Amino acid sequence: MRLLAIETSTDTLSVAVGGGAQGDAPWQHTGPGAAQASATLLPVVQSLLAQAGWALRELDALVFARGPGSFTGLRTACAVAQGLAYGAQGAGCEGGVPVLPVDTLLALAEEARHQRALAGLEPPRVIAALLDARMDEMYVALYACGPLGLDPVPLQPPRLCAPADLGEWLQQGLPQALTPGDCLLAGNVFPSYGAQFSDLAGERQTALPTAAALLRLAPALLAAGQAVAAHEALPLYVRDKVAQTTAERERLRREQLVRLSASVSAVTPLDA
Repeated sequence: MRLLAIETSTDTLSVAVGGGAQGDAPWQHTGPGAAQASATLLPVVQSLLAQAGWALRELDALVFARGPGSFTGLRTACAVAQGLAYGAQGAGCEGGVPVLPVDTLLALAEEARHQRALAGLEPPRVIAALLDARMDEMYVALYACGPLGLDPVPLQPPRLCAPADLGEWLQQGLPQALTPGDCLLAGNVFPSYGAQFSDLAGERQTALPTAAALLRLAPALLAAGQAVAAHEALPLYVRDKVAQTTAERERLRREQLVRLSASVSAVTPLDA
């Protein structure tokens, strides 16, 4: 199988070309993303395809992380995937190359699982994928994990969650026999929000969604019929608002100060 994977939903640009099979060593690139992704993505794609010796029309699928994540990054990945798919049609690939949209949080969870496997650690029973959504919120999704990998159907689908509400969200989404201690918390939220759920049990693991993770997920998703035509490949935003009013920013600032004051009071005697 010949696959091209694109991940631009965070501040890191990740692109990979490979077969997605277990043990496959893909050609890959990692670099600055965000605003730079739109300028560097196509040259990186061309370079990796050249290294693999593959023509665009020879690809079996174009895989991209559809979101949630950075609005600009998601639109960039979607537009490039659609453009390349249609471009292959012009190069003699009838109907164009199929496009496979994959949830960003599924790719994040897969990357965390893969890191643990490389380290020789047992897979967790459940992975909570946590991606910084800024504005004092996280994108979250919950996935079951077994010895053979992740179940791509989430126990809890992607949504927005306030850091302070993470424990309640986990209790609602975990299977009845499991507790938060059975869940691996994986993502990039810990420096910004970790203090707000420091009382939660369960391991923490820093991870980001990667194009290599998309490649590993792609064969099973393609076999399940998840590929679409280029015009049907759309971003998954989850949040439909990217800016706060002055009043909303002030309210969040006050709430953060109240939480900080409560945290300090909890560890400092009143008569100290």
